[in-house]
Amino acid sequence: MKISILDDYFDTLRTLPCFRKLDGHEVEIWNDHVDDGDVLAHRLRETEALVLFRERSKISAVLLERLPKLKLISQRSVYPHIDIDACTRLGIVVSSDMHSGTPSYAAAELTWGLILAAMRQIPQQVAALKSGIWQTGVGRSLRGLTLGIYGYGRIGETVAGYGRAFGMNVLVWASEASRGRARACGETPASSKEAFFEKCDVVSLQMRLVDATRGIVTTADLARMKATALLVNTSRAGLIEPSALVRALQQGRPGMAAVDVFEQEPVYDTNHPLLTMNNVVATPHIGYVTREEYEIQFSDIFDQITAFSAGTPINVVNPAVLKAPR
Repeated sequence: MKISILDDYFDTLRTLPCFRKLDGHEVEIWNDHVDDGDVLAHRLRETEALVLFRERSKISAVLLERLPKLKLISQRSVYPHIDIDACTRLGIVVSSDMHSGTPSYAAAELTWGLILAAMRQIPQQVAALKSGIWQTGVGRSLRGLTLGIYGYGRIGETVAGYGRAFGMNVLVWASEASRGRARACGETPASSKEAFFEKCDVVSLQMRLVDATRGIVTTADLARMKATALLVNTSRAGLIEPSALVRALQQGRPGMAAVDVFEQEPVYDTNHPLLTMNNVVATPHIGYVTREEYEIQFSDIFDQITAFSAGTPINVVNPAVLKAPR
């Protein structure tokens, strides 16, 4: 098959062991990020199988209609960036392994790294030292503080475990079903959403962005946080009301934020509000960006291509397409 891979920024995939799974196929890899539909349509005009890096590129109906040879989109995890209905209408199979058995440990590790970096002011202290200043402030220890996990899925459960290892008290808020699962795992659910935001010293957002969770963290929620508290978001920026986090930080509640995600990505504007605040630690959506995580994810993605080529597609999220006349 003619396979195209978008957004492999550092040309990493061809260096991974799992890339050998594509032996025998014609593979083209693009290392830049392009939003222009005309450019993408030209690049992908001969493509039969399209490989995506999570949600880096939006695959719209307008684009899909210009790709007559496309038969398969192979990726991993959620797919709000793909017009699934258009894929089904056009006879394009979308395969996406939802990896229900394991969390992204890479994302959980980055979450914890951001918590430590923000609470101990590590980026600020490093920058000061490099500019000739010896110490710029006093950070906070985590032991004895309350870690709030908003959304108790696989990653949330892992981050909660890290919190306990650091001697933190863990408090959970999530859907009723997830609170029940957290309780069964020995965690303590908050009595209410309001109490959750009021009591936590660190709040980490650990849920998927779907229609039901878009804007689930409101301006009022943020205003309830302590002036000394930290809000961490390594999930999706859309979980927070648009522009609410910037306003809340300007007003002093919460006192700090650590983010790996932005409302519009990628971010190139160095004057972006979250990049100009000294009480914000920000990284460029690298939660899952490790060689080990790539090997796990793309091994699944390439297996989906192999299965499709063999006539037995797997992890199909639009099964109706398999019943349509081809």
